[in-house]
Amino acid sequence: MTASLRPLTLADLPRVLELERELFGEGAWSQWMLREELTGPHRFYVALTVPSRDASDGLLVGYAGTWFDGQDAQVMTIGVASDHQGRGFGRMLLEALLEHERARGTEQVFLEVRVDNDAAIGMYERAGFVRLGLRRRYYQPENVDALTMRLVLRGER
Repeated sequence: MTASLRPLTLADLPRVLELERELFGEGAWSQWMLREELTGPHRFYVALTVPSRDASDGLLVGYAGTWFDGQDAQVMTIGVASDHQGRGFGRMLLEALLEHERARGTEQVFLEVRVDNDAAIGMYERAGFVRLGLRRRYYQPENVDALTMRLVLRGER
């Protein structure tokens, strides 16, 4: 299936909210939080779409974003609709984020992922991320631990 990437916009907010609820359940961001995140300073968000008869610009099935602090970046989210997972779309989104961060001169990229999300952990490790440690009971209200990971883009630390 052909997929394409484009900037994520506020017009995408209703669909992103649907996907947030599908993917993250009780831990999903609210519409207010999503709006603040998408419009916040030093944010980069990308949308992944697939062809659709119902949407001339394609159906949004994935989204991802980073926050940049002037030196390092944090992956804020990577989400792919459940019925589109396993097709390499998460990897496409991650590669788009990393390409953007390299272009802006980011030194390192950090992320947190649920310890029980083996598919995502594997994707990040294949991209070169290394495990740093655990954040206990990080994901609320599920109370699940998060694995923290880092990818060095420039220099050695």
